[in-house]
Amino acid sequence: MIQKTQPSAKALVPFVSVANMMRIIHHVGIEQMLIDLATYVEDDFKRWELFDKTPRVASHSDVGVIELMPTSDGEAYGFKYVNGHPKNTSEGLQTVTAFGLLADVYTGYPVLLTEMTILTALRTAATSAMAAKYLAPKGADTMAMIGNGAQSEFQSLAMKAICGITSVRLYDKDPAATAKCAANLANTGLNVVICTSPEQAIEGAQILTTCTADKQCATILSDNMVGAGVHINAIGGDCPGKTELAAGILARSDVFVEFPAQTRIEGEIQQMAEDFPITELWQVVTGAKPGRSSDRQITLFDSVGFAIEDFSALRYIRDRIKGSDFFFELDMLADPDDPRDLFGMVQRAAP
Repeated sequence: MIQKTQPSAKALVPFVSVANMMRIIHHVGIEQMLIDLATYVEDDFKRWELFDKTPRVASHSDVGVIELMPTSDGEAYGFKYVNGHPKNTSEGLQTVTAFGLLADVYTGYPVLLTEMTILTALRTAATSAMAAKYLAPKGADTMAMIGNGAQSEFQSLAMKAICGITSVRLYDKDPAATAKCAANLANTGLNVVICTSPEQAIEGAQILTTCTADKQCATILSDNMVGAGVHINAIGGDCPGKTELAAGILARSDVFVEFPAQTRIEGEIQQMAEDFPITELWQVVTGAKPGRSSDRQITLFDSVGFAIEDFSALRYIRDRIKGSDFFFELDMLADPDDPRDLFGMVQRAAP
């Protein structure tokens, strides 16, 4: 159970900067951190029904989206601010940036503020691999990674650490992105194969991961490309009007989602009728419903990212920094001597 966290006398809030997040990763080890995050996500999926759940609050524009992703388990409250701007890469900027906050429900006081650009990449990959643990074919050892941008290395290492893959087949329409990914994975123990087409990338792969950034209804995988028995990890469809898979693939697959009300707006299943059958992943994690049940079954994790996964990541960082120097404290909460005299505090000389 999450313990109540009382604010300190000065109401200072622990803050994990980008530099300190990188220190945590180097201290823990990236593969171990992915394993740890997957455990936290899985634990929260097992208590899914305790959480407040709502589709993310999104502000869309022609060039991208800005979103807030809130949730609470009744003891802690968390939210993430995140953007998605595919055009940013061409301007030398990140497609996705994020920060997050965890608060104590009992007082309403924040207990953690942290960067979440790096942390989101880690938790997304950890969630993908956690889902694949339940949905991918037994003994899967090869993944096709279609879309070799900022998420690709994290996805590959998470599948290695959690699912045991030994080979990754890379494809991106931009050869420079593939070269970047291959170089970053060169000394990780994975067999890395550079491919020149999606068709080549999926040869011999039991797990197919699609992760592209264009804000459009694209067909990264057509229906005739996907054979029986594979697991598809579809993480690129994450806003209205943005998909990666042909509708025919969905029609032949058993589709698993995080939160249906959000996925029907943003995921691959936005292409399908409202009554298109889906299974919520938490039901598989708890054993309430089956995941993979046959060798020829096509399983599809239509992942758009959900606030509970961010909550899990915030919990992990809160626990990880205890007793460490991986953070500094922000003076971001007013602390009048008399809680009723905020004006009197304002009259004090600045410290």
